[in-house]
Amino acid sequence: MGLVVWTMMAIAVWHFTVFVPDRFLGGIVGAFVASIAGALLLALVANGFAVPGRSETDLAQALLALPGSLVGLAVCWLWGDRRERRAASA
Repeated sequence: MGLVVWTMMAIAVWHFTVFVPDRFLGGIVGAFVASIAGALLLALVANGFAVPGRSETDLAQALLALPGSLVGLAVCWLWGDRRERRAASA
């Protein structure tokens, strides 16, 4: 159940990428993948690579996905921005 919560939080954060210039590596789909990957990776590391079950899933698990999702989006955006700048200067 924790995996579902982490994924849903990542998708919720991803929806706010509409307010950011689209310089994500892979476009909006790349941002979607980066958001989910970052949230899942950080949440798994924080839980000791164990996925909490239904009775162990609470609000803290949902909030745990936020930093990972934001980091994933930031890395994806910076990488895409860097590639666009290099392509423009070449």
